Amino acid sequence: MQLHISPSLRLVTVVKGKGLREFIKVKVGSRRFSYQMMFYSLLFFTFLLRLVFLLSTVDTIDGASPCSSLACLGKRLKPKLLGRRVETGNVPEAMYQVLEQPLSEEELKGRSDIPQTLEDFISEVKRSKSDAREFAQKLKEMVTLMEQRTRTAKIQEYLYRHVASSSIPKQLHCLALKLANEHSINAAARLQLPEAELVPTLVDNNYFHFVLASDNVLAASVVAKSLVQNSLRPHKIVLHIITDRKTYFPMQAWFSLHPLSPAVIEVKALHHFDWLSKGKVPVLEAMEKDQRVRSQFRGGSSVIVADNNENPVVVAAKLQALSPKYNSMMNHIRIHLPEVNLIRVTEKNAPNIRLTTSLLLQLFPSLNKVVFLDDDNVIQTDLSPLWDIDMDGKVNGAVETCRGEDKFVMSKKFKSYLNFSNPIIARNFDPEECAWAYGMNVFDLAAWRETNITSTYYHWLDENLKSDLSLWQLGTLPPGLIAFHGHVQTIDPFWHMLGLGYQEKTSFSDAESAAVVHFNGRAKPWLDIAFPHLRPLWAKYLDPSDRFIESCHIRAS
Repeated sequence: MQLHISPSLRLVTVVKGKGLREFIKVKVGSRRFSYQMMFYSLLFFTFLLRLVFLLSTVDTIDGASPCSSLACLGKRLKPKLLGRRVETGNVPEAMYQVLEQPLSEEELKGRSDIPQTLEDFISEVKRSKSDAREFAQKLKEMVTLMEQRTRTAKIQEYLYRHVASSSIPKQLHCLALKLANEHSINAAARLQLPEAELVPTLVDNNYFHFVLASDNVLAASVVAKSLVQNSLRPHKIVLHIITDRKTYFPMQAWFSLHPLSPAVIEVKALHHFDWLSKGKVPVLEAMEKDQRVRSQFRGGSSVIVADNNENPVVVAAKLQALSPKYNSMMNHIRIHLPEVNLIRVTEKNAPNIRLTTSLLLQLFPSLNKVVFLDDDNVIQTDLSPLWDIDMDGKVNGAVETCRGEDKFVMSKKFKSYLNFSNPIIARNFDPEECAWAYGMNVFDLAAWRETNITSTYYHWLDENLKSDLSLWQLGTLPPGLIAFHGHVQTIDPFWHMLGLGYQEKTSFSDAESAAVVHFNGRAKPWLDIAFPHLRPLWAKYLDPSDRFIESCHIRAS
């Protein structure tokens, strides 16, 4: 196809190929102005509209002064008429400069002109018609003030939880007093546990032996009842309860008056073990040193909370380190489950003469395998299959805590507990190695007796005390991770669900499907700070009609 235009622009001829001609006549009005002028006019208006677009865009970003008439015209015409859109996502550099400037707490103290809510902020900005700099300044002041208040509230929450979890609730104190009184006036509360004819079962490896160390009668009662009630062979269960001197009579009274036959229950106090009264016992020596160093190093809760520069999460960890349970014999006693022969240097007998003694620490020297339970556990199924687990020569059967759906709970590695900025730790351990859980452990005592686990445990306790608690800050798990390193057999997570005492993300249905649920953390189920939707898992094993439970106003729901 060919196109022919006459010089006067009055005639347009369209010629099709192959010799066929077709004429199309287009009538054009007589020229009243020059076509050249029309071309330059179009070019001028195109340039003008582009200029309007540029001015209106700069004016929108700057926001520093009312727009000029030309810029306002551009805003009304909208630059998108030219196929362009105003980019509104960019933040003026002036705002960055203001937001990056430090703002101290003193500058905000006593200020009453800072907006308290988002609505107040928007209303004030509209009313004052602030520019970008003023907008950023007001925004920074409001956000900083809110951050300070949030931090203060968070630290107060951690402090209250620390006090609540560290104190003995009056209901538990009431229960212990009433049971102690019952022990003194009621012969039925002073029964031998177990009965004489059942004593041989305490060392019989044909039974399923469980160990519970606790100074909390109420917590121990729930562990024992849930263990026996959910067992398929309760007549094969032997539960060894170890407690301290002050709790021994209340504990004995409870289990004398609340028998769990056909299961066998033994209640024994620490002072019943002869080795605790001979020489310098490592666990007592370590606890004494730890308490002394911790009191100097931490400075108490008031000093911790008063540090305005500390991150609230760090404050929470330091408060947790003050918890009495971390310096409790009940927490350290598990390291003495097998028969362990330790050589210790005791006190001087005469000037310049030191006596070296061989100290035999034994809790269960005749048993080959036990399951150790913390008193904040609830057992929900038969645990006898734990004796069928192939330990492969390992000592400690435990659930790993670095793999699982709940990343908050199941994300713990060695670096979560040990301080790898310390060269001693960094030199000896891998920060990415998976941690495991204390609280429900299968211990092969026969294999344990062939190792140096206990002496390793105390060696690292001493190292931590010498370093002013710089290797790790709290608990018995960090030295346990070290002492049992290379001696842990991983078991299925079904057997042990953790974290019910420090997070509420776990649903009731998920927790109900686990073999053992562990309320590790501050929110113990017997405290008012327990998570309401999880507490029924524990409370279902309390009898609200029991005279001791009822008289001490202990809630069973």
